[in-house]
Amino acid sequence: MSPRGSRHERAGLAPLDRAARLALLGSSLGVVYSKQEARNRFNDLQRLTRERDELDIEWGQLQLEQSTWATNGRVESVARDDLRMVIPQATDLRIVRP
Repeated sequence: MSPRGSRHERAGLAPLDRAARLALLGSSLGVVYSKQEARNRFNDLQRLTRERDELDIEWGQLQLEQSTWATNGRVESVARDDLRMVIPQATDLRIVRP
């Protein structure tokens, strides 16, 4: 008997050997695919995090701009200068009671 076994023993292992190799190949491809997907997801996460941060900055700037435009002095200035509104005199006021 040879150290590798008889021809019949080798023939019996050949289908198992092929199946094991196919399983190993399939498993390897699965690992490669899942690693690539993980990289893609991580890149998406990084991109979305940057976009969120940029939107947060823009939101803060818009809130600051809104508070600037809505100050009492600004509203009064626009009413007086652009809309030509004036504060009515006491004689021009009428009080209506329900």
